[in-house]
Amino acid sequence: MEIWNFGEPSCKCERCGAIFWYEERTSGRARRMPSFGLCCQQGKVDLPPFREPPAYLTKLLRKDNRKRSKNYMQNIRLYNSMFAFTTMGGKVDTEINNGGGPYVFRMNGQNYHRIGNLLPEGEDKPRWAQLYIYDTENEVKNRINASTSEDKRESIDPHIVEGLKNMLDRDNILAKKFRMARDRFEEGDYHNVRLKLINKRRTDGRRNDMPSATEVAALIVNDTAENRKGRDIIVQYRDTKPRRISQKHPKFMAMQYPLLFPYGEDGYRENIPYILKEGAKCKRKHVTMLEYYAYRIQQRTNQSMHLLMCEKLTLQFIVDALACILQYRLDWIKTHQGNLRTELYAGLQDTIDRGDTRADQVGKRILLPSTFTDSPRYKAQNFQDAMAICRWAGYPDLFVTFTCNTAWPEIQAMLQEVGQTAYERPDIVDRVFHIKLKEFMRDIRERGYFGKTLASNIPY
Repeated sequence: MEIWNFGEPSCKCERCGAIFWYEERTSGRARRMPSFGLCCQQGKVDLPPFREPPAYLTKLLRKDNRKRSKNYMQNIRLYNSMFAFTTMGGKVDTEINNGGGPYVFRMNGQNYHRIGNLLPEGEDKPRWAQLYIYDTENEVKNRINASTSEDKRESIDPHIVEGLKNMLDRDNILAKKFRMARDRFEEGDYHNVRLKLINKRRTDGRRNDMPSATEVAALIVNDTAENRKGRDIIVQYRDTKPRRISQKHPKFMAMQYPLLFPYGEDGYRENIPYILKEGAKCKRKHVTMLEYYAYRIQQRTNQSMHLLMCEKLTLQFIVDALACILQYRLDWIKTHQGNLRTELYAGLQDTIDRGDTRADQVGKRILLPSTFTDSPRYKAQNFQDAMAICRWAGYPDLFVTFTCNTAWPEIQAMLQEVGQTAYERPDIVDRVFHIKLKEFMRDIRERGYFGKTLASNIPY
């Protein structure tokens, strides 16, 4: 049997320009005109392209200054946290990387983003967005002290911090809005000043349809009324605790990752419309959060790919995006329990099977349907499907564990082309794994290398 090597990716989505292997084409399409759905859902998703990052950031990413670029990439998560307007609520597992293996970013607990006041309270030191407003004469020192412990400060290059500060002041629309609040305070107006980060947009979020500066933020002076309508973010002057912000706000990711979104670009928001052909029918009319991020992390030759070049920070962003997607789904399930009850008619029987005896708890739990990946019902149904096959066809002849090798030539060829390693691009490793897995199953099911196949199952 020959070793199967499907080579480098040789196809490009004709609609959005994403790069693919031919083997990733949508099933049922003509072989001469392959179509792909992982990127833009076959043309239904059309988002503004990423701009090339500012020149200073480009030099750090391209490693033009080797010593400084190496320091930047090694500490990129620290540099990002210095300039982030918000903080993450999840607990990052730091012990998982003590073994000396490839870097892994793992987060435990509930993840959320919080934003504080415009100014620190009393003797508190400035943090997060406050560093754009408070004591800006010592800003570089304040940022280093606020974001790093004493044992890590020696690894931080103040020149990089200064360069990033100047870059964001010049190019980042969010930084400009917070500097606007600083200027107001320097004029002596300390009272009843709030910064409103606006959620609603007049534009629809598609290509070449960007929001104007007045749609992003507004400085509110001498207006004490609480405006909690919608998902606008109101940054108070003082006297409030850090507030959680909605993952549906357009600036949710830009506030947490200023080094990934150096211009403060909009991210996902609700009601971004599909691009539909005339007369086409579609149950859903708008882009989902999953489709949005799937579009964003594709590699394209016609736009900047700096989002995928930031190593540890890119991994953090992908994990954060997945957490947002899962939370979005869970919120929907929580608010649509009435719709799901007809599917989950066995809810009371589940309670009995668990041995619950308190009647006041029956019917009050949030039930996760089997369509939610890794939920108890998802696992139970997959197990039952596998057992049903065994009941019909008998005991299995093969029980195969299929693993991935990052040294596969397809992975290495793609990584060498972009100048990265396997741990920096889990998306490439995952895609090659699934291509190999599908081909392996085709060998067994269709080509009959082990004889005629009556039944098979992948229980996940």
